[in-house]
Formats: sequence, C-alpha cells, structure tokens
Amino acid sequence: MTDLPAEVWRALGTVLDPELDEPITDLEFVESCTVSPSGDVSVGLRLPTFFCAPNFSFLMVADAYDAVSAVPGVTHAAVTLADHAHADEINGGVAAHSGFVGSFEGEASAELDELRHTFLSKAALAGQDRLARPFVDEGMGPDELAGLTLSEVPDSMELRRLRDRRAAIGLPYGDEAPLLIHGDGSRVTAAQVPLHLRRARLQRVGIETNGEYCKSLLKVRYPERSGSAARA
Repeated sequence: MTDLPAEVWRALGTVLDPELDEPITDLEFVESCTVSPSGDVSVGLRLPTFFCAPNFSFLMVADAYDAVSAVPGVTHAAVTLADHAHADEINGGVAAHSGFVGSFEGEASAELDELRHTFLSKAALAGQDRLARPFVDEGMGPDELAGLTLSEVPDSMELRRLRDRRAAIGLPYGDEAPLLIHGDGSRVTAAQVPLHLRRARLQRVGIETNGEYCKSLLKVRYPERSGSAARA
C-alpha cells in the first residue's frame, strides 16, 4: 500500500530554491503538509524574510504545486505562501494557473524560464567544483582534469544532481560528457582548467554562503518552528 504522505513529502523534496539550489524541505521552507485519506493535500510554505524576491518565491510555490499534484493518489492540491509581501498575488496566481505574468499583471513582462535557466547554469558550474575537487586534492593535473568524463566520476547524489541540471538546460550529461565544460557545453581545455575551476569554486562558495545565511534568517524569524515542519 502506498504511503501517500511520504510520497508527497518526497515530491516536495524535488522542489528547489532556485538561487540556493537546495530542496525546500532541507531548507525548512515547508511549514506544514497535510494529506487527507481521500488525497486532499495542503502545503504551507514560509521563507526567511517578508520581502524575499517575488520571482523566486513564485517559482517555489508553483513548483511545489506541480510536484504535489503529480503524485499518484493526490486528488486535490493547495500550496500557499504565508507571511510574504506578495503572498496574495502568488497564492492566487498559482491556484488559478495564471503564470508569473498573469499573477503580477502590469508589473511582470515575462515568465521565469530565463531566470530558471540562469540559476540552473550557476548550479551546474558549482557542481563541477564539487566533483572535481577530490581529483584536484589527489594531485590530478590540468591535462587529466580536462580529459575526465562523467563516467570516470564515482556515482553519487552530487553527480546525479549535476546530470539533472545539465539535462534541464540542454548541456551534455551522458557518460561520455566532459566533467568540465563551459556554459555553451564545449569542453574546457587544459590551459583553461585553472581559471575555470576558480570560477566554479567561487560560484559554489557563493551559493553555499547564501544558503547558510538564509537558514540563519529563517531561524531568527521563526525560532519556535525551526526543524519542526508539520506533516500529517
């Protein structure tokens, strides 16, 4: 028998903060998640500040709605954002399937595909540093690093995440794809490896630093709720 609450929570774990590249469940952005025996799901989200960027916030609410709605056995889904400056626009727009432009009529001029692509590209670059770092620490030089393919990288959650991000933005992600690539998908040459890895390292540090900062803000804003997302 399917454990529907567990499946719904697992689906929420696929939803990422686009800027931080972490699941909203790990970031503790899910305040509540209730699942009725008939498959009626209600999810409440909370964010670190009242003024979190509306585009990022919209993406998380919309993605959470899509993820939960796709779970077999879910008959109805409602995902809402609380304590946010644009909660009414976001919640109403997601419920009405209005898209970002329709939710912020007169203020937004385009949907968020380009924004999503930008942050997935940054995450893919940061992932190269995470996967290349053990090889660098072992003393592998630029020639060898430039020749590494994904098939030569030990399987891990990080490798699967990198493949997923590359696939989502149309970059090479198969076994024979180079580990180190530029934003256009071309292979990084041996001469380019040192600078490329410095860029990847900076991107990784930036994402991780922002993530820790957001987690600390959330704890300050909701000290009584930290680590206690409600599931039923």
